[in-house]
Amino acid sequence: MIVGLNRVFPHEGHEYHLQVEDLGAEAAVFEIRVYEGGSVTWRKRVDYHSLLAQNLPREELEAELRRMMEKYLHTVEAAIAKGRLGA
Repeated sequence: MIVGLNRVFPHEGHEYHLQVEDLGAEAAVFEIRVYEGGSVTWRKRVDYHSLLAQNLPREELEAELRRMMEKYLHTVEAAIAKGRLGA
């Protein structure tokens, strides 16, 4: 289980706090949240059962899960920059 990733994404005078949290291998889901001013403005849950089905060694699984989380963070940043999420 990966604890999570956090970053602040400034855009057009707003600061968005992006957070990704692994909800555990039992659920095989991580959640992405976008906060602005302390409130959640957007969230999405992403299933990773297919990743677990690969039966990777723990270190490889965690590295791949982290890459997956990072990819989603970049996608959310791009959506904010294009005006599809947030203010």
